[in-house]
Amino acid sequence: MKIKTTLLGAMIAGCAFYTQASLTQQQLTQFATDTHFEFAVENNFSNGAEGFSGSITLTNNSKVDLPKGQSDWQIYIHSVRHISTESSNGLRFEHINGDLHRITPTASFAGLKSGEKLQLLFDGSAWVAAYSDFMPRAFMVSGSNKPVIFANTDTEDMTQFVAPFERENQLKRYNTPTDYTKIATAELRYERNQSNVDVAKADALKRIIPKPEFIDFNRGEITLNSDWQIRYAGRLKSEVEVFQEDLSEYGLNLKAEPNHISEGNLPTIRLKVAKSLGRDYDYKKAGSYTLEIDDDVIEIVGIDNAGVFYGIQSLLALFPAGSKNEVTLSHVEIKDSPRFDWRGMHYDNARNYHGKEALFKLVEQMARYKLNKFHWHFSDDEGWRLEIPDLPELTQVGAYRCFDLEERECLLTQLGTGPFKSGTGNGYLSREDFVELLKFAKARHIEIIPEIESPGHARAAIKSMEARYHKLMAAGKSDEAKAYLLTDIDDKSEYLTVQLYKDNSINVCLDSSYAFMEKVVYELQDMYREAGTILNTVHFGGDEVGKGSWTQSPACDALFAKADNGVAGPNDLKPYFTQRVAKLLAKRGITPGAWEDGLMYNTTTTFKRDEFPNPQFLVNTWDNIWEWGVADRAHRFANNNYQVILSHGTHLYFDHPYEAHPQERGYYWATRYTDTKKSFSYMPDNVYANADFTRNREPIENLEALVGRALPPLKKPQNIIGMQGQIWSETIRTEEQVLRLIFPRILSVAERSWHKADWEGRKIDKAELDKDFSLFAAALSLKEIAKLQNDGVNPNLPVPGAKVVLGKLKANSAFPFLPIEVSLDNGESWQQYTGQMSIADKSKVLLRTRMGDKNVSRVTGLN
Repeated sequence: MKIKTTLLGAMIAGCAFYTQASLTQQQLTQFATDTHFEFAVENNFSNGAEGFSGSITLTNNSKVDLPKGQSDWQIYIHSVRHISTESSNGLRFEHINGDLHRITPTASFAGLKSGEKLQLLFDGSAWVAAYSDFMPRAFMVSGSNKPVIFANTDTEDMTQFVAPFERENQLKRYNTPTDYTKIATAELRYERNQSNVDVAKADALKRIIPKPEFIDFNRGEITLNSDWQIRYAGRLKSEVEVFQEDLSEYGLNLKAEPNHISEGNLPTIRLKVAKSLGRDYDYKKAGSYTLEIDDDVIEIVGIDNAGVFYGIQSLLALFPAGSKNEVTLSHVEIKDSPRFDWRGMHYDNARNYHGKEALFKLVEQMARYKLNKFHWHFSDDEGWRLEIPDLPELTQVGAYRCFDLEERECLLTQLGTGPFKSGTGNGYLSREDFVELLKFAKARHIEIIPEIESPGHARAAIKSMEARYHKLMAAGKSDEAKAYLLTDIDDKSEYLTVQLYKDNSINVCLDSSYAFMEKVVYELQDMYREAGTILNTVHFGGDEVGKGSWTQSPACDALFAKADNGVAGPNDLKPYFTQRVAKLLAKRGITPGAWEDGLMYNTTTTFKRDEFPNPQFLVNTWDNIWEWGVADRAHRFANNNYQVILSHGTHLYFDHPYEAHPQERGYYWATRYTDTKKSFSYMPDNVYANADFTRNREPIENLEALVGRALPPLKKPQNIIGMQGQIWSETIRTEEQVLRLIFPRILSVAERSWHKADWEGRKIDKAELDKDFSLFAAALSLKEIAKLQNDGVNPNLPVPGAKVVLGKLKANSAFPFLPIEVSLDNGESWQQYTGQMSIADKSKVLLRTRMGDKNVSRVTGLN
């Protein structure tokens, strides 16, 4: 890490002496406001799977001429693809750091007069096959003037500044090797949505998500209204308070009293805890419960408080959406127990912060569907999202991105935030609000697992502590300045991470790095205690450390020179860091967690488990691109006595698109798309059986043959403790966007982590899967989506399928009973699709699905 020189070149270039005078603020504003800025993919087939050709076109609709030759104006763009081109049409491309690139004029620049158009061709890494691969808010600076965003890029409508994807070499990722992806069309969706399964509405309305282990509906009904009362075991006071809140949303106001008070003759909901759930039901697993609805009595018995809470959620799941003041319920008997202890959701809040409400909405809905582990990724390269009062720089600097090349006031702008602190993705959760969130989660039986990303992916913390260092050094407080410093000032190491960072590794050879970790953990423990709960687990990341980190660090050289410390060179440093952090956490009674690659010597060898004193060590196994041969890591870690949380990218990464289409948001490195059914079809008991397609979309018939070696069997299945969904937020800048990507796919994780389906096995029983998913999806259409919307969550709705046969329009949806709308006049007016209808002009037909007044799917045409 080079504090003094990392951005020195960038700053010099930005302040160089030019023969041309600066643009005035007025000229700068007029040019950026009126000039049309456009990205385009020229060719994804230009360099196999290694790169693509793109362009930036500037159409000068302003009255300002850009002068020829060198000048001090600069254009900054966010590009997650590394631009390797050095210059185009007299303009120089430079990579600053992360996704931030700069364009500056050279002596050969011919100028850009009013009314002229300029195209810059460039080569970028990987491929671009979706609008969301490009980032908004390109901006321009000149001299000391205030930066100005190109107006047409200051939007979340990517079509305003990205040229259409139309040709095959734009829609496909590459042609060498062949990309077999079928781009989603109305007709392709129609064929995929075709099903021989008939779903009855009555059955779908009774479908509880996640499905109980045993459920038996009987004859008879009750009407639940405010004449009912609640009697509860005294220990269930917290669960009852949440229950009453939920009931009030349906207009039901039930009086609740402890069970030592007589019921009288009123119909009663009884909530109990018992050591046994009956002779015919011998489950002892935490969270188990029974639920029985009979005449004038609803009884929920849990093996523990959590069991009662989950029984309540099953009762609420039977309520029709939109019920008010009374609910009619069938008599039923339910016996239920969770499949896994760990049923989780990971939320990357560091790349982009989406506000306090998004956090509370997510936790609330996790509880509704019996998920119990919230993995909060609050720190990364692009942001630190939790207030630590004694280290205020972490949020004063690390929670904001703006145009500050010195990074004393904010981090470098990234991921489409633009030049201002008011930009999207900025912000943090205050200490007070986090304590409130902890209390909210505790009341709903959800444990929050904080993640302090380290030693890689730590740029926000690093730069925040550097800002602290500079401030205290200027005040003459040298010891304080160095106390939590995360970088060796004289480090000359060079590296470039997957996310294009040059300086995001905490220096693991400094004692101050561990002082920082201890300080943050201490503050976290204090917050948990104030919330009346316990910090049981801290995830420290460990993944994607830049190759070359610490290789030229004097502090590390000094560590290597010391005898008998087990550190002889750079390759020993990751295990060294992990051991120190694990011991730090062990002394505080905290279980450590890490991503799989943070705990490996190489692609197949895990760190020695006995090097760590912790009774448990959690690992998230995520990298299961089948042809890369590393999907066996879940078995390797479990067999080596780590506790494994299945987090596989191909099925459980919700930042991936719902379908292969350029208008779908998200990255697609693990698989081209992941729809709700794919997540639903994940089989956690047999990792290898999930191997369906390669990244090229070639079907996998024999995984062992594809990998070319034996796949280790799972010898210690007890160490697979559960599974979780993941969302990473690089392309996600708003609350609406993040909730659409999580929901409804998170319900598939809730289903699979709670309930083992009959169709699971060495291979999927496709007929039974289709039957099970059809009922699940119908339940989404008929009640769950509406309930989510009532709680302020607008889930993603699947785009309908359609085709014209003999002049008749046929349409369908992946979710049975989801209303479909059709327009026959290019969107001027819409009507509900009720069956086959005559079509005069296919080119004017548009379709979408709808739920309620405010939630519609993406629109599709027929061509």
